[in-house]
Amino acid sequence: MIRRLAFPPPRAVLVALAALFVFPGLAHHDPWKAFDVVAIEIAREMLASGDWLLPRVAGEPWLEDPPLYHWLAALFGAAFAGPLAFHDAARLASGACVLLAFWFLYLAARHGVGARTRADARAAGACAMLALAGSIGLIVHAHEAVPELAALAASCAAFLFLFRAPHRPLAAGAAFGAALAVAFLSAGVVVPLALAAAALASHAVCDELRTRRAGAFLLPALALPALAAGLWALALWSRAPEHAAAWWSEAVRARGDFGAALRYFLVTASWFAWPAWPLALWAAWALRREWRTARVFAPLAAAVAALAAIAWHGAMRDIHAAALLAPLALLAAQGVPQLRRGAAAALDWLGIMTFGFFTALVWLGYVAMTSGWPPRIARNFAKTAPGFAAQFDWLPVLFALALALGWLYLVLFAAPSPARALLRWAAGVALLWGTFAMLWMPWADYQKSYRAVALQLRASLPAAPGCIAGRDLGLPQRAALSYHAGIRTVAAPAECRYLLVQGRPQHEAGAPGPGWTKLADVGRPGDKSERYRLYRREIEP
Repeated sequence: MIRRLAFPPPRAVLVALAALFVFPGLAHHDPWKAFDVVAIEIAREMLASGDWLLPRVAGEPWLEDPPLYHWLAALFGAAFAGPLAFHDAARLASGACVLLAFWFLYLAARHGVGARTRADARAAGACAMLALAGSIGLIVHAHEAVPELAALAASCAAFLFLFRAPHRPLAAGAAFGAALAVAFLSAGVVVPLALAAAALASHAVCDELRTRRAGAFLLPALALPALAAGLWALALWSRAPEHAAAWWSEAVRARGDFGAALRYFLVTASWFAWPAWPLALWAAWALRREWRTARVFAPLAAAVAALAAIAWHGAMRDIHAAALLAPLALLAAQGVPQLRRGAAAALDWLGIMTFGFFTALVWLGYVAMTSGWPPRIARNFAKTAPGFAAQFDWLPVLFALALALGWLYLVLFAAPSPARALLRWAAGVALLWGTFAMLWMPWADYQKSYRAVALQLRASLPAAPGCIAGRDLGLPQRAALSYHAGIRTVAAPAECRYLLVQGRPQHEAGAPGPGWTKLADVGRPGDKSERYRLYRREIEP
C-alpha cells in the first residue's frame, strides 16, 4: 500500500522539489536574449579584462546594476567552466541564489509567523517556500543570469533577520543591513529602499518592535547598506569619475511616468506573482485584526513599498516585479491556513488541470518533433525552426517520466490539508518546466541562440577587420555577438570600413548606399523580426 504524504512534508521532499525546480534548464543551452546574454557577457569580460569594478557589455560600460551578481557569475564560470560551457557554469550563480531564497524564506516564515507548535512552524515555512517556487514569473527567470535573483535571495534573508529583531537586535540589525547591502550591490537601490522603509514603518507600528532596543537594530540595519552604497560609489569614482556621475544620475532619478509604470506592474504582478498575491490579499483580510503585528505588517508594508519603488525607479520590465515575491510569499504562507475549503479546492484543481494539460502538450510536441506524428503538429515545429532535426534521447525522456510519476504521486496520495493545493501547484510548476527543459530545450535553443549568426558574421570578416560600425543593434544582440564571436561595434560609421546593421527580414532598412558591398545577410532560424546585414566600404575611409 502506498503511503500518503502528510503536510508539512519532510524536509527531504522540499529539498527535492527545490532542486527539481532549479536545476533543469539551468545549463546546456546558449545565452538567450535579453537579460541572460547581457549578464553572461559582463561576467566573461570581467574575467578576460581583469576589471572587476566597472561592468561592461561588448567593451562598453554597463551602469544599470552594480557588479556583485556578475562577480558571482564570473566566479562560478571560472570554477566550473571545465565540465560546463562558461555560460552554463555562470548560470549556476542564479541557481545558488534561488536555492538561498527558498532556504531563507523557509526560515523567515518558520521563525516569524508566531506558530504555536513546531509542526505549524514547519508548515508555515513550507508554504512560504512553495508560494515562491510556484510563482509563474520565476519559471523562466530563475534559469537565467539576472542580478534580481541575488536581490531576491537578499530580501528573503532580510525578513528572517527582521523577525529576529526583538530577540537579538544588534546582531539581527547587522545581518539585516548586510542583506540590504547585498541587494544594493546586486540590483541597485529599489529592493533595499523598500525593505528599509518597511523596517522603519514596522518599528514605528508594531508593538513587539517598538521598544527601547529598536535603535540597536535600526542603526546597523540602515548604516551598513548606506556604507556599501558609499564605498561602491567612491570606488567607481576613483576608477572612472565620468561613469560614477552617470551612475549616480541614473540611480536617483525617476524613469518614465509613475502612473503608467504602476499600471504596468500591477498587471504584470497579476500573473508574475500568482498564486502568491491572492493568498497574500486573503491573509491581509483574514488577519486584519492583527495588522500591527510584525508578521502581518512588515511583509505588507514591504510589498507596498516595493511596488511604489519599482514603479518610480524601474524600467517597465517584468523581472523587476521579483521585488514583490518575498513579502507576498510570506503573507501567502499565513493565508493558506485561513483558506475556505472551496477556495483551496478551486486552486488545487486549477493547478492539477493546468499543469497536467500543458505538460501533456509538451509530450505531444516532443512526439511530433521526433516521430513526425501527428503530421500537422510536426509541420508547425518544422516551420518555426527550419532546419532543426530533433533526436530521440532516452536520458531526458526518462527524467521527464520520473517527474511525471512524482507529480502523479502528489496528485493521488497527498493527504488533504489547506496547504495541499500550494504543494501540488509548486510541484506542477516543477513538472511543466522540467519536462520542457528535458524535451524541448534543443528546439528552443536552436531558435533563440545567436551563436550561428555570430559565427557566420565572423566568417565574413577578415582576421583583423579594424573597427566595425553598428547601426540599430540592440544591447542583447551586441552582447551575443561579442560573447560568441568577439565582434564589437562602435557608433562611428564614418571612421569604419565595416558596418553591421540590424533590421527586419522584409526590407533592407539602414543600408549604407553606394560604395558599400554587402558581405552577409543572416538571421536566426524562423526569426521574422531580426536580420543582420554586414557591409564593407570599398574605399578606405
